[in-house]
Amino acid sequence: MPLIPSETPTKNILHICSRETLRPLRDQILRLSGFEVDSTLSTAEGLTLFWAKQYDLVLIDVEGEDKVKAAESLCSEIKTDQPEQVVAFVCNWRVAVLTDCPDEILRTEFDPHRFVSGVRTILSHTGS
Repeated sequence: MPLIPSETPTKNILHICSRETLRPLRDQILRLSGFEVDSTLSTAEGLTLFWAKQYDLVLIDVEGEDKVKAAESLCSEIKTDQPEQVVAFVCNWRVAVLTDCPDEILRTEFDPHRFVSGVRTILSHTGS
């Protein structure tokens, strides 16, 4: 049974997060909540996964200001290839004001319910 039950069909998420301890935790939270998740630690592998499969959401963790440039570069490459692809950054407020590439910003949350609710809100606003 999902951690947070979903009333919609399964959505596919590509999760790119370079934090080795956080990535599997977020992946598990999303899976327990009914999402299909592919994830990677590297932006290069993330791009390879993106080209191999259709995703409802590409979720890129931006762990600090020094990661903004890499995340924006990945976002730009994805949007150039598939402009309709929904991309969201998971980041803190300071990083969020420094970027304009993603469709959505999901504030860093340590509360699993708020994290999943944020993902669902993004997907519902984009029609995915």
